[in-house]
Amino acid sequence: MDYITEIFCAIDDFCKDFESALNTALISDRQPRRRKAKALCLSEIMTIAVLFHQSGFRFFKYYYSHMIQPFWKSAFPALPSYNRMIELLPQCLTALTCFFHQIKGQCTGISLIDSTKLPVCHNRRIARHKVFKGLAERGKSSMGWFYGFKLHMVINQLGEIVNIAFTSGNVHDVKMLDVLSKGLSGILLADKGYISKAKAESLSQQGIKILTMGRKNMKNPPEYNGEEKQLLSKRGLIETVNDQLKNLHQIDHTRHRSVNNFMVNLMAAIVSYCLSPNKPAFRNVLN
Repeated sequence: MDYITEIFCAIDDFCKDFESALNTALISDRQPRRRKAKALCLSEIMTIAVLFHQSGFRFFKYYYSHMIQPFWKSAFPALPSYNRMIELLPQCLTALTCFFHQIKGQCTGISLIDSTKLPVCHNRRIARHKVFKGLAERGKSSMGWFYGFKLHMVINQLGEIVNIAFTSGNVHDVKMLDVLSKGLSGILLADKGYISKAKAESLSQQGIKILTMGRKNMKNPPEYNGEEKQLLSKRGLIETVNDQLKNLHQIDHTRHRSVNNFMVNLMAAIVSYCLSPNKPAFRNVLN
């Protein structure tokens, strides 16, 4: 319960400033509207969504029915039904996105970049899929073809997420380099999918040196010194982060029935990872 209180307090402090700023920025249509008080405030909805991704449960319905309602009634005395909770979740999407930018990591001079696939259905059901029709696209990863989206991500050597971008599955990784490299400096570790001479020169002008493994058929493979080779050997750290996001924080499943709740699930999982005290990291890489 102390841990729940700690997360709630951090989110609630953010929501006080966020809701105040949001109400000031919204354009009113000058029509009188009834403002009925909700059973749960925004910070409570966000807390429940974030804690789901740290609970180990695979299904939100089972988590809400067998953990929240029986055991956390004292922490959330005005809990609505499960169906009403599903209706409330999209309200916290903007707040979760803004909260991520407040708690995300900072560039430390060593960054790692990669993308991971987010399929929304099995390949056999692509023709029948309707929820993400017009949004999801077919893409190809090292594991084969899929239908869905991509999560592009930059982390530092401490395992902290620095930048993210979300695209359809057919967007090439190289196209997202300019977006994800904003605010970075130093060394950027990447896989072979990010090999581009033009992009490397562009990043160099920003003070970023990108290190990638060479392809087998390259005429002039990149040459690195001992320290750079040692750094490049640690690029697998971002694969570990992707694995944790998928297997511990539940960003990868094909049971979504709403685009908004899909995005809430994704951002809540990323926020949950950012708040996790134990992140994979490498330190003292260079001797």
